[in-house]
Amino acid sequence: MGKITKVGGRGTSRRTADSEDENWSGEKFKEYQKNLKEKAKDEYVVSGRGTGKRKLGDTPETTKPSTKGRYVSSGRGTGRRKLE
Repeated sequence: MGKITKVGGRGTSRRTADSEDENWSGEKFKEYQKNLKEKAKDEYVVSGRGTGKRKLGDTPETTKPSTKGRYVSSGRGTGRRKLE
């Protein structure tokens, strides 16, 4: 892709490296997260101060709700705009 500068040692050293494909957001991250969840589906997740546990594979997939018809405030809360 391109070159990036990495800073280390409290800003005293710099090194140039090739940039790699980032996978910390978007569809690539969702796929990465799904693969990790699939690998660890038999592991337990403990919650509630250790009183409850369930398998990671049993957790449901989350969905993003639609924002259609909702309002967004603007101008220190004095105005609003409806999302389409």
